[in-house]
Amino acid sequence: MSDIALSRSRVAAMVDHTLLDPTASDADVRALVDEARELGAYAVCVSPSMLPLRIDPSGPVLATVVGFPSGKHHSLVKGAEARLAVEQGAAEVDMVIDIGAAVAGEYNAVLADILTVREAIGPTPVLKVIIESAALSDDAIVETCRAAALAGANFVKTSTGFHPAGGADVAAVRLMAQTVGGRLGVKASGGIRTADDALAMIEAGATRLGLSRTRAVLDGLRDQD
Repeated sequence: MSDIALSRSRVAAMVDHTLLDPTASDADVRALVDEARELGAYAVCVSPSMLPLRIDPSGPVLATVVGFPSGKHHSLVKGAEARLAVEQGAAEVDMVIDIGAAVAGEYNAVLADILTVREAIGPTPVLKVIIESAALSDDAIVETCRAAALAGANFVKTSTGFHPAGGADVAAVRLMAQTVGGRLGVKASGGIRTADDALAMIEAGATRLGLSRTRAVLDGLRDQD
């Protein structure tokens, strides 16, 4: 159990309420947006094919994914996908790196991949870099986070939630947070199913949470600050 206690509303304000199921329909996404507004989530994260998506300006921020979930897309394709998503209303882009390049220690290739997306969308949209931390060694996590910072990313993110190696891990989140040292945000995503899971990630240094079971997580927290 985590040593910290945060209110339901404070945790909700850190959540990307996420629906990336390949079977998701337009109706499912509309329900996601409505639920995010009800729960007070910071953002909704949906597949790029669901864009454009009408969201009230007072509602959650719109995020999408790029090169998802494998990361094995040509960098120029990732850039084009990201640019189109931004043109269609996405304020935040979560891109998957070439995980194999990171595993092989080819960090200049990782850097170039991230730079291509950053340059494609310009400086304003928030760029989150999914490193698939469960598939990487500690050294690879550190070097990949450094590449993300050098490329101008705003966040490093643990996982897609689709990799067989697993999702978010407290030790990886802590290492990522130590590496970026507050210069970038840290998004923990993948396998966070309870309030204790969420609080443990925040305690380790996560500043954003990617959740598909947001209501269940928030229901485990107290209501007031």
